[in-house]
Amino acid sequence: MREGCRLKCCFLRGYVTLARLARTARIPPCTQIIPLVNSRAINSTRQAARTRRLHVALVCNTAWAIYTYRQGFLRALNAAGAQVTVIAPRDRTFEPLTAMGCNCIDLHVASKGTNPLDDLRTLLVLFKHYRALKPDVVFHYTIKPNIYGSVAAWLACVPSVAVTTGLGYVFIQKSRAAWVAKRLYRFAFRFPREVWFLNRDDEAAFKDQNLLAHPERARLLHGEGVDLEDFPFTPLPARAEFAFVLIGRLLWDKGVGEYVEAARQLRARYPHARFQLLGPVGVDNPSAISRDEVAAWEREGIIEYLGETADVRPYITDADCIVLPSYREGVPRTLMEASAMGRPIVATNVPGCREVVADGVNGLLCEARDADSLAASLARMLDLDQAVRAAMAERGRKKIEKEFDERVVVQRYRELIREITGSTF
Repeated sequence: MREGCRLKCCFLRGYVTLARLARTARIPPCTQIIPLVNSRAINSTRQAARTRRLHVALVCNTAWAIYTYRQGFLRALNAAGAQVTVIAPRDRTFEPLTAMGCNCIDLHVASKGTNPLDDLRTLLVLFKHYRALKPDVVFHYTIKPNIYGSVAAWLACVPSVAVTTGLGYVFIQKSRAAWVAKRLYRFAFRFPREVWFLNRDDEAAFKDQNLLAHPERARLLHGEGVDLEDFPFTPLPARAEFAFVLIGRLLWDKGVGEYVEAARQLRARYPHARFQLLGPVGVDNPSAISRDEVAAWEREGIIEYLGETADVRPYITDADCIVLPSYREGVPRTLMEASAMGRPIVATNVPGCREVVADGVNGLLCEARDADSLAASLARMLDLDQAVRAAMAERGRKKIEKEFDERVVVQRYRELIREITGSTF
């Protein structure tokens, strides 16, 4: 009870602060918090975009994600002469993003944090940035930017789009934080011009739980796509060893624990099999795995940790099979890239993963949170003939070409930006 009272008091103090800011900043009537499309902001944005350089902002809880997953969109914006602003916590990708022509702004946002006052500060900082920068449209990615950025953009009279890149802990965990997050989603998602989902399951979850004030604004993006030229088809390795690689941030929610346990079960029966991990450890996430835990697995002789990399292609080329036993995804880029390069996949039968993997066609599916099921699928992959795996590889490439071409995704961005701003992008 006391915790609930403290939480309410924090939010009340936060909204008082927000009201004071609104008065001192002289926010115009269009920023009143009502569940309507801000047509005045959109119309003024269209008029401005016709007479000046298009300005698009991208906001995320990691700059790395913008650089890694949205390069095609960034290249298209830069090629059109648009001004691009990236607002995210500073990391090593600020330098290459700046080299691409982006203006990068550091943002303090804690993925692990549940302090409402910290989150309110994030909202206020974003509001100030939007008022100062006056972008024509803002795209928000990940939970906190989607929630607080959507409200901040509305307050600043800036059209915004929320892109749900995966539901994460909000739908995986049953906790007070998840309960609060769902209610914040319900409030904040009345403001974006559109809400994009990467798979049908996520869209259905939001609608079923009444988290969309305006369900008609929901759109299915069907993944963020992959550059088919950057990830060309490559033949499977011809060797006696067989390498499984799990690529991604090392999180318990990615099924890393189940992968390690499956490796324990299989290493004696399949001594030629190698089980590898590639990705950052100790990341800012409630589900993060520490470097010490990975080191313990290495000492046990179960896992080979390959570190982290800015270019996964050499590792995919050297792999026989890519593994992702995640609990839930948006549409995992790792699987799209692996399938584009002709690698069979073992993944869990969960939202996001099953968008990319058709069981028995371009890979195998197993049950989530079940090391025995994962071990059975890995063993089945090991027992397949090389010709069968090669056929899976070819079908995987064709599936990506048909369903996940990045050019289709970029075109959707173009269409919405034109609709909102009236620009010729």
